[in-house]
Amino acid sequence: MTLPWKGGRVRLIAAAANDRKLRLFICCMATLGTVAFSLLNPQIIRYTIDSVIGTVPLDAPVFVSRLIEAMGGLDFIRSNLWICALFIAGAALIAELCNIVRNFTGSEIGETIAWRLLNTLYGHIQKLPWNWHVKCQTGDIIQRCTTDVDNIRNFIQNNLSELLRTICIFVVAVIMMFSMDVFMSLVGLSLIPAVFIFSLFYFRHVSRNFELAEKTESAMQAAAQENYTGVRVVRAFGREDWEMKKFAEKTKAHRNVWTKIGKMLGLFWGGSDILSGLQLAIIVAAGIFRSVYGDLSPGTFLAFYAYCNMMIWPVRQLGRILSDLSRTLVATERLREVLASEPETDSPDDLYPQIKGEISFENVSFSYDDKPILHNISFSLKPGQTLAILGATGSGKSSLIHLLGRLYDLEEGGVTTGVTSGVIKIDGIDIRRIARSHLRKNIGLCLQEPFLFSKTIRENIAGLKPDIDISDIKSSAAIAQVHDSIEGFAQGYDTIIGERGVTLSGGQRQRVAIARTLASNTPVLIFDDSLSAVDTETDARIRAAMRDRVKSAAVIIVSHRISSLMQADKILVLKNGTIEDIGSHKELMERVGTYRRIFEMQASGMTDNGVEENQDG
Repeated sequence: MTLPWKGGRVRLIAAAANDRKLRLFICCMATLGTVAFSLLNPQIIRYTIDSVIGTVPLDAPVFVSRLIEAMGGLDFIRSNLWICALFIAGAALIAELCNIVRNFTGSEIGETIAWRLLNTLYGHIQKLPWNWHVKCQTGDIIQRCTTDVDNIRNFIQNNLSELLRTICIFVVAVIMMFSMDVFMSLVGLSLIPAVFIFSLFYFRHVSRNFELAEKTESAMQAAAQENYTGVRVVRAFGREDWEMKKFAEKTKAHRNVWTKIGKMLGLFWGGSDILSGLQLAIIVAAGIFRSVYGDLSPGTFLAFYAYCNMMIWPVRQLGRILSDLSRTLVATERLREVLASEPETDSPDDLYPQIKGEISFENVSFSYDDKPILHNISFSLKPGQTLAILGATGSGKSSLIHLLGRLYDLEEGGVTTGVTSGVIKIDGIDIRRIARSHLRKNIGLCLQEPFLFSKTIRENIAGLKPDIDISDIKSSAAIAQVHDSIEGFAQGYDTIIGERGVTLSGGQRQRVAIARTLASNTPVLIFDDSLSAVDTETDARIRAAMRDRVKSAAVIIVSHRISSLMQADKILVLKNGTIEDIGSHKELMERVGTYRRIFEMQASGMTDNGVEENQDG
């Protein structure tokens, strides 16, 4: 289900509860029933004390008088006081039954809204462009999908009907109090404005700290997620103490905010208890004084006390409800910020051609955040050919690959984030006319840092082809030189690997990722420095096996290891975003340039940090 976000925060919540209108109506009716029967009991007690037990003339609505007459009159009720007790118990029971219905329906509505928001957020985030994910912190995204959704759910479940109940109790109680005695009503309401203003002011102030608490929690989650993901690097470099110190600073900031909030809440509830107690003391003193002089009946006095006692808690709660409302509005706005990000979508006019793999870059220039990355890149690659790319960190190798898969897009007819120009074609078709989903299904991409899921090795290699035959899986694994390692595991291909493949070695993870790319059997295969974690001998065996397997595919290999590149049909040397040279290994060795210099350095056993692959490059 896709929920709208452009219409505002209320519309987003309303859309999430679209098919729960009947339950919302039942919840509202149950809330009104709770209020009505709760406020009815003080009047029953009043009439019982004043007119049934006492001698005060009955001053009740016509329907009450008719009911009493139908039951046999006041004399009959005086001789059967259990009837009054039955009415009091019945009203209280109905009020509680209505309250149960209110809580049940409110919980169901809140859970439904949270469920729909979570699904909408998750589905939307899946479709957001690569650029959005690069800029966002994982911890912040997780918090928006958990804490912020929980804030909305809690408000819907606990506070929405409570807000209606509070308003109804206050309005109806005030009307009934003034209908009984104006002076006592003014006395009973004398401190209510002070309690409300104190509550509203206080919770508006504390809500700012709630926002700060969310930010500190987001920072804490981001630090924890980063540490858990990179725990092996932390252990390898002995950074445990430094990481614990960094995390302790985040948790300390979070603790300090919540400590401050706790102190503020304690001050509020203590202060409001004093005001509430003072309010009840005033109504008791005034009631006793007027009762002694015969200006107020005992039943009316007890009804006033009951109504004041009923109003004080909701009025105090109103400040908290308004504070929670502000938190909910903040949380909803944070969700809208995510939903407002434009997802990648395929146009109805996009093409779904059968892709063979003929690639051409024609004068391609690309900038990222106004920073030039690529300048006038032109080359071509036919099916069955292999293109190797060599370049220093930041030379634009990964950006070039991301452009081919439309993870970044060349803009048409102008610029949006810097200068972009040129055309990238596959089989003579501008890739901007090809649906992204179709294009990516036909490009097998193996990244420098392979990501494996917490599933079986079989499921990881199968990738998006769950129906792939096990023989094809094993064949791909054999080409990637990881089949024997997998067979050595207790469960073989059904071995469940840890999160991000942590139970495998770095070389095994890369080879499983290579096997996954080969198993996709796409017409375009890209290996972005995906052999960096394997030794030179294994690298050579993988490349030799690949040449026999992918004879009809267009293959692009990015590497800083010359031995991985030298068998390619074309070798493209990038320098500062431009093509320094292009040609076969033999042709490049005949010219003085970066390629020959690096070959000679690696042949002599030296390393060149200037050509190490960088994912951001």
